[in-house]
Amino acid sequence: MDFVFAPQPQASIAVSNSTSRIPVRRIFCVGRNYAAHAREMGMNDRDPPFFFTKPADAVVDAGSTIPYPPETADLSHEVELVAIIGTGGRNIPVQTALDHVWGYAIGNDFTRRDLQARLRDASRPWDWGKAFDHSAMVGPAWPVAEVGHPQRGFIRLSVNGALRQDGNLDEMIWNVPEVISIISRSMALLPGDLIMSGTPAGIGPVQSGDVLVHSIEGLGEVTVTIGPPAPGNA
Repeated sequence: MDFVFAPQPQASIAVSNSTSRIPVRRIFCVGRNYAAHAREMGMNDRDPPFFFTKPADAVVDAGSTIPYPPETADLSHEVELVAIIGTGGRNIPVQTALDHVWGYAIGNDFTRRDLQARLRDASRPWDWGKAFDHSAMVGPAWPVAEVGHPQRGFIRLSVNGALRQDGNLDEMIWNVPEVISIISRSMALLPGDLIMSGTPAGIGPVQSGDVLVHSIEGLGEVTVTIGPPAPGNA
């Protein structure tokens, strides 16, 4: 194929205990999917789920140092369980949805909270608060054959050793099979799609120099460091 200019490299996430990587197609995110987090954001417990997306190249590996992003003074952390689609489909029944999952990973849906709030209050799309560079820490991925399908167990995040988020996967309002089924009614899911399944209560701001430790029962522990703003973004 004769491109006018060279395509950008394929976005990908690491696989645990392997040199292979998973190509990322889309990143779907579920908003306010833990009851306590929904309440801290002023919503009811069982509101219908809603979704937003991040670009594939927003992904960064665990262990990275990410630059503090521009246009915000309130970069917020959100630890999440990430489901990785390995078999695509449309109109997937809840009962068979987990058959489409290749594996799972720990993620962080970084958010420019102040920018998101301004856009929301102006009744405008808040992609700019969510879909920015380096806004999706994901990985490494664990195959279902090794970790099964996590449905309960702790999900936690600490900043500089202080516990910020401490929830349980069974507190999801809409579980992973339900989320997969709902998304697939609207558009086809394909291999390489990532689903960030929502965050528990306790979201909060981070600053340059902070070290974030994320842990999900059965998936281990990963870190990411917040660096200074990128040159030109200070």
